[in-house]
Amino acid sequence: MNRVACAALLAVALALAAAPAAAADAWPQKPIRIIVPFVPGGATDLLARYLAEKLAEGLAVSVIVDNRGGGGGTLGAGLAARAAPDGYTIMLTSPSHTFAPSFYTNLSYDPVKDFKPVTLLAQTPNLLVVHPSLPVTSVRQLVALAKKHPNELRYGSSGVGSNIHLTTALFAYQTGLQLIHVPYKGGGPVQLAVMSGEIQMLMAGFQSALPFVQSGRMRGLAVTTGKRSPAAPDIPTIAESGVPGFDKGFWAGIFVPAGVPDAIVRQLHQAIVKTLKDPEFAKRLDAEGAVPVGNSPAEFDAYVRSEIVQWGKLIREMKLKVEG
Repeated sequence: MNRVACAALLAVALALAAAPAAAADAWPQKPIRIIVPFVPGGATDLLARYLAEKLAEGLAVSVIVDNRGGGGGTLGAGLAARAAPDGYTIMLTSPSHTFAPSFYTNLSYDPVKDFKPVTLLAQTPNLLVVHPSLPVTSVRQLVALAKKHPNELRYGSSGVGSNIHLTTALFAYQTGLQLIHVPYKGGGPVQLAVMSGEIQMLMAGFQSALPFVQSGRMRGLAVTTGKRSPAAPDIPTIAESGVPGFDKGFWAGIFVPAGVPDAIVRQLHQAIVKTLKDPEFAKRLDAEGAVPVGNSPAEFDAYVRSEIVQWGKLIREMKLKVEG
């Protein structure tokens, strides 16, 4: 090969190597799409819309929320996994991302290999509530009552395979309880069920349940996260109420397709962390009972992997299944 040909090949190689860096330096130059793998109106969707508004201001481009509900979050996640890895499609999802590989054997994507975690955006506790007629005022009393009456206490969820379902199943597993699961179609109906006495207990969404606890229509026993909620500091955690180490709540996290350059991931991470420090955004999170996190991509990656392992063990050992 002559010198001219060698020089030409070297130039091409250098140009290809520089292309990802150049693309990262120019990012963003067009609208960004946030795929939310759930229908509009839920907690994840609302958070995505708050984030989109603030990211658009900080990045000076349009940020659009694209709801792609279905399959417990798997349809939208599959779409995000197959998106062009250019940083213009990101996904905001929930703990369902870590349930899916154990519930579904025919996923169109790998939740670890096909995504790069960007950051854990925020966390919200669930609130363990019971019907006021149940003769318990603490987690310890609830556990004692349930052990005395196995397969009699009914707990609700917003659907089989939902965060509420899995969190309660984990609670039952760690305390050795035998409970009856009654799934409903959404958070609203299941809260009405516990207030009417149709079911006895529920790991309710914190912010939606708190007013009913304060009004006496539900009795709040504990929050599911490792720390008490600043919005209700008098309510203890499950961990300090006799179940050491229990720390599960609802979370929202940001992912991008696996091929997105690390430089773009860093820029996106910086933009999100800056948004989390914005007073108006922080106020909106507080109104939803959410606590901002903003950890590093490496920390979020480790968290996601550990959650997949833990939920997988629970789902297998309790033989939990979803339809479809």
